[in-house]
Amino acid sequence: MPSDINVRIVDDLVANGISFVTTVPCKQLAGVIAEVDARKDVLHVPSNKEDEGMGLCAGAFMGGRRPCIIMQNTALGVTINALATLIQYYRMPLPMLISYRGEVGEPVACQVEMAVHTKPLLAQLNIPTYHFHRQSDVEELDGILKHGFMAGKPVAILTDATFWGGY
Repeated sequence: MPSDINVRIVDDLVANGISFVTTVPCKQLAGVIAEVDARKDVLHVPSNKEDEGMGLCAGAFMGGRRPCIIMQNTALGVTINALATLIQYYRMPLPMLISYRGEVGEPVACQVEMAVHTKPLLAQLNIPTYHFHRQSDVEELDGILKHGFMAGKPVAILTDATFWGGY
């Protein structure tokens, strides 16, 4: 995947007022994370775990910033309590840029099991979910971000291996 897709994603985040981003390391999202880290207009605070990242985003939101979390779907399960009892309960808009591991071609077997549960978990939480499969899908990101902030809701943007150019 060309690095310009990483720039485009971060440009859309910044254009929508996102000034705080927390990230959990991810090979597929490494280019986006590096771009976030390079931006002077974004406070990047890496997280050790995804649920910790939810708390950091909540604090940033309460402090007047628009947050975003960048994470893998394989740890979505550990975020459920924070999503339901903190982010959703207090109506915090939170874009979640999520690498969607475990689909066809996945080389790591344990990733496949969480892929089976990712979309159903998000649906159970009534979190609007968008699946980016092709590079051209990034054209939807600006509108998705605007909609999430207008509605005061978290949104999940799943980016699969095909979007990133393979495993």
